Amino acid sequence: MTTAASLPRLGRAGLYLLLAGQLLPMIDFSIVNVALDAMAHALHASEVELELIVAVYGVAFAVCLAMGGRLGDNYGRRRVFTWGVLLFTLASVLCGLADAVWVLLAARILQGMAAALAVPQILATIHTGLQGREHSRALGLYGAIGGLAFVIGQVLGGLLITVGEGGLGWRNVFLVNLPIGLLVAALAPRLLPETRSPHPASIDVPGTLLLALVILCLLLPMALGPVLHWPWPCAVALLAVPPLLYALWRVERHQEMAGGFPLLPPSLLRLGSVRVGLGIAILFFSSWGGFMFAMALTLQAGAHLSPLHSGNAFIALGVSYFMGSMLTSRAVARFEKTTVLLFGCLVQMAGLVMMMITLRHVWPEPSVLNLIPASLPIGFGQAFIVACFYRIGLSEVPHAQAGAGSATLSTVQQAAFGLGPAVYGAVLTHFLQARSGDYLPASVGVMEAEFGVMGCLALLALVLHMRQRAQRRTLLSAAVPVCQSSQ
Repeated sequence: MTTAASLPRLGRAGLYLLLAGQLLPMIDFSIVNVALDAMAHALHASEVELELIVAVYGVAFAVCLAMGGRLGDNYGRRRVFTWGVLLFTLASVLCGLADAVWVLLAARILQGMAAALAVPQILATIHTGLQGREHSRALGLYGAIGGLAFVIGQVLGGLLITVGEGGLGWRNVFLVNLPIGLLVAALAPRLLPETRSPHPASIDVPGTLLLALVILCLLLPMALGPVLHWPWPCAVALLAVPPLLYALWRVERHQEMAGGFPLLPPSLLRLGSVRVGLGIAILFFSSWGGFMFAMALTLQAGAHLSPLHSGNAFIALGVSYFMGSMLTSRAVARFEKTTVLLFGCLVQMAGLVMMMITLRHVWPEPSVLNLIPASLPIGFGQAFIVACFYRIGLSEVPHAQAGAGSATLSTVQQAAFGLGPAVYGAVLTHFLQARSGDYLPASVGVMEAEFGVMGCLALLALVLHMRQRAQRRTLLSAAVPVCQSSQ
């Protein structure tokens, strides 16, 4: 019998190495955003191709995420983490050397697959290698880095492109991963304990393939439809989504009934908290990814800011996100999770309104300074929404299925990150075509669309809050007669 004391221990140096390995793939979600304008000129890429360059990474990450977790459980988490980092480094070099859009797209897909091998091993190693206060502290660092990486990528990308102007330019945002990735992979065997699951589980190949088909049938029409004026293949792909979802549900139910390990367990999807968590993931994380994509393109291609200034425009958002993250634990402990979620939505929506008003007043000369007042509430509100995502999504999940529940939510979260640039990029393209390429009304149109989506999430939070209060009143009224009769 394995006890907590006999489990391999993760040292402080090993924890920092894992966090460095987490930062690499997380940053690559957003570091590309500030390189979009430079890529468009160097590779002659259209808006649609830019959307796909951002989106395919998140889609590949999402589709392969559960598979990466299973491989680590079965073959050793340190081994799979090391191979994932090495493959990610190789894919980054291929991205940096790409001389055509199709080469860059293929390399980005490989990057996403490699990230899906490395990232699941990080949290699993923390869970098995640390206990008590050290475990809690490590989880806090893991969550903080995961949230801040999106903004760090924007700022770092702008700096790297500016340093490389006249030489490598945008390629630096990928080539910087080479020395870091090699160092992490070299130190992993020395600093990380090797752990694996005592109960290996098979990989859900049919579920993974069907999920990939569902996402592609959403991604490609949303990216290509507005530009190609919705030809029949785009319509057919969208119409194929419902039957593919039904086929995915049938396959997953069959595997679960047969005692297998499905990618998206139907028993978990029947839980109200999981469905709410998936709703938060689809609405919020797609909006977050789409907003960052559209804003980066607007500031560079529209307002002609340099990559450095475009990246620095998100510093205030990152600082406010970090400050909000420091307050979320107390807020969730003191108030209901639905109240905190509603608060986060309303604060972020207020920030979006401020950003629309600001852009209209300062255009065509937005700057780091005049965007700060609107950026602060956007980042602050986002921190409270993210804090509620896993807390609400896993609140009804049995402890025995916590791993499967977390994997299900993470898969949909990363898929939403990947689809966001395609969906909101389609909105941006539509307004650009309608307004003769004017980025001001196009970016405002994107934020109006996001405001509507976040309004739907706020309404969901309000309905859940009112339902929980009604349930408590019912339980209280039922308990009063019992107390009276006992007296």
